[in-house]
Amino acid sequence: MKKFLPFASYNLLLLFQPPVGREHFHCDMKRGFTKVRKEEPKVKALLEDNTPQRIGLLAQKGVYEFHEHPEMFSRKDGVEQIAEILQLNQELAEVQQRVLNILKNYHQHPFLLNKKIIQLSRGDEGFSEPILMEIGDSKFNFYAAIDCIFQESDDTLHILDFKTGKSDIDRRQGYLYLLTASYLYPQQKAVASFYNLDTCEHSELIRADAYTLEAFAIEMKIIAKKHQEEKKSYYYYRQEFSTVFRPNPGIACNYCPFKTICKFSVSEVSV
Repeated sequence: MKKFLPFASYNLLLLFQPPVGREHFHCDMKRGFTKVRKEEPKVKALLEDNTPQRIGLLAQKGVYEFHEHPEMFSRKDGVEQIAEILQLNQELAEVQQRVLNILKNYHQHPFLLNKKIIQLSRGDEGFSEPILMEIGDSKFNFYAAIDCIFQESDDTLHILDFKTGKSDIDRRQGYLYLLTASYLYPQQKAVASFYNLDTCEHSELIRADAYTLEAFAIEMKIIAKKHQEEKKSYYYYRQEFSTVFRPNPGIACNYCPFKTICKFSVSEVSV
């Protein structure tokens, strides 16, 4: 029988520790809904793609399709052809307009064109194979969804993450990509960066030494263990959900997908 291992990911890190400056939006109960009660019908329905997520997914698919059909870059109707492949006309009007603008941007400024692409994700492949990490006497699965990897002229691997809208850049995500690369490509140098498909803006490069990567590996071990312990506590004492995953009613409720089913939710909180 295969032994179940704790897991960690950037998404789980975010649910434990929000970026600096966004602490007031943090709520442990959101992690409980998202990671522990996600199969309950009411919770599952609220976890379906929201509009920003849908835009991000279709934007990434659009980039993928452009590079699957590179002739579209030189065609005047290239944007329309990719939109048809994406079946964009079946989406909400807001989604259609945003994604169409992104496709036009990428058609005019194809960031990855002529780059040596090692890996390019569609965005809908599901969970990637986890990396088994062993830190001290602890083992856990580490998941990292990488949008793109290409090779620089000096053979450095460049891990690129696509952003849309006003998405903030969290350097921790870049460091975790580099941690992933240190396991998958241990003999190669790597850098990470972010590219906003709405604004065509490219972030500065993120680099990390071995000590930084070790620190992030230890952090992943800690949150994997803590999350696993809290899951067990909830499964044994389901009536104690709010004790295990503590709520933080206030400003965070205005932006929480679970506010309609959370008994601690506070509505119309002034920001």
